[in-house]
Amino acid sequence: MDTAELFRWVLENLNYWVVTLFMAIESSFIPFPSEVVVPPAAWKAMADDSLNIFLVIVFATIGADLGALVNYGLSRWLGRPIVYKFANSRLGHMCLIDEEKVKNAEEYFRRHGAASTFFGRLVPAVRQLISIPAGLSGMKIAPFLLYTTLGAGLWNTVLALIGYGIYRYTDLKTTEDVYLLASTYSHEIGYAILIIVAAVIGVLIYKGLKK
Repeated sequence: MDTAELFRWVLENLNYWVVTLFMAIESSFIPFPSEVVVPPAAWKAMADDSLNIFLVIVFATIGADLGALVNYGLSRWLGRPIVYKFANSRLGHMCLIDEEKVKNAEEYFRRHGAASTFFGRLVPAVRQLISIPAGLSGMKIAPFLLYTTLGAGLWNTVLALIGYGIYRYTDLKTTEDVYLLASTYSHEIGYAILIIVAAVIGVLIYKGLKK
């Protein structure tokens, strides 16, 4: 089964189990776009009664947590040398991972601390890898899961709102069309949400320091 056939199968068989499974895959080191899953599932939830848009977000976030735990566990148990060896291997490159991406994720984690687990879930190309430096640094699993759930939940809400908007304001009739349109704008919207969240947190920190 090639990539196009896999995407088509997912889009034709959307249910809570499929959402959870493929969001877990998306959140791990295996490359799979979340735009194939959440916006079409949210659109489908509005188009018929087979899904509920709020449960789509919940199960997508559960899947993201499961995938993040895979990266976290592997990087924590295997250690830095093996992670970098995998990143430099042919299999790693097939998974769209290389040494530079892992270094960028580590640097992002060092600059922003534990909160980078939250913010990293909103950044394309960092979202799937931010769990690796969290595991390498030995971050405690409770805060890791908390920040991952919050970040993934926010991102999945954004994707679900894209699906809702497509249903509400377009005449698209298939999940495949929804995926194609959602993938066009999701990164830009994700960056906008990240800027807004960072600005709000910055204001709160400023007010706290001022007091």
